Amino acid sequence: MNQNSFFKIRVYFTAVVTIADWAFLGWNHFNGGVPNHHILANEALPSISDWWGAVLIPVLTWFLLYRVQKRVFSNENKNPDTPNFLLPVIYGFAGALLFGLILSVFFTYGYTDIAGIMVLGLLPLAILFPIYRAECFLGFVLGMTFTFGTVLPTGIGAIFCLVGLVLYLYIRTILLYVGTKFATK
Repeated sequence: MNQNSFFKIRVYFTAVVTIADWAFLGWNHFNGGVPNHHILANEALPSISDWWGAVLIPVLTWFLLYRVQKRVFSNENKNPDTPNFLLPVIYGFAGALLFGLILSVFFTYGYTDIAGIMVLGLLPLAILFPIYRAECFLGFVLGMTFTFGTVLPTGIGAIFCLVGLVLYLYIRTILLYVGTKFATK
């Protein structure tokens, strides 16, 4: 795979996500109206309309896939022609998409305790896996868009990515360093 073929994938994926989001917004519009979501599900806080997703989803998808392309085709990756070249990207995206979908389902059906446990479960996962990467962020946002719109998952996902970055790059490094010191004694 080269950068031109990945660019085509980026265009097609962005187009599919955009059309799906616009179709969902259109369906909402003609079936009771496009919902608003209150920040932190608190009626006292301001609400954000799902209409913002019509702009945010295409821009976010395009930008995050650009970040994936820049990382994957950087000089650090030696063999972009191998068949399994994009497998870690696909796994990260699929895992975050599944996590976002399951989290949304639990929250929708009133199992907020389980949703809270899932969010806390991200902390040890962030030490083991790089959940801060663009494909994980995109999968998480797309997984939660159906339930929460686009703006709230984008904000929450950005916080998760920041926490994941600190845990994976710094805390994990410290834990590995301390672990190797104890293992060598």
